[in-house]
Amino acid sequence: MSLRLELVTTDNVLDACALKVEPEQEEVVAPVAVSLPEAYTQPGSAWPRLVYDGEHLVGFIMGGFDPDSPVDFFRCGIWRLNIAAGRQGAGYGRFAVEQLCAEARRRGQTRVTVLWVPQPHGPEQFYLRLGFTPTRQTFHGQVVAERFLD
Repeated sequence: MSLRLELVTTDNVLDACALKVEPEQEEVVAPVAVSLPEAYTQPGSAWPRLVYDGEHLVGFIMGGFDPDSPVDFFRCGIWRLNIAAGRQGAGYGRFAVEQLCAEARRRGQTRVTVLWVPQPHGPEQFYLRLGFTPTRQTFHGQVVAERFLD
């Protein structure tokens, strides 16, 4: 694998918006076409990136970095992670999360958070395998979890 993160540009935005997750996951994660306008309206904190394997777009991750947020779990976290249908289970999600954690470290952060909808096809087991631990908090029905960085 030749994995890398790329910025969203005029050259790849249409491909990014066409990225689809598995059908059963559509109810638990917003599409990239919804995430990108959110990023555009929060340029000081949103960190959207595309995940490529060679020349193939395989995913999207959007982090949020707002160390002054009054809500502690919005200071540094994963806002979205979409891995393309048929591409899951190949390490792309893990790569994207680790790259976001590396960016958090570069920014001096020691904790990354993530929220998920507790559903059978949700990402709970994925995030638990990556070292995230539920905090016992919920936000709009979503589990809030954290991972402390080395």
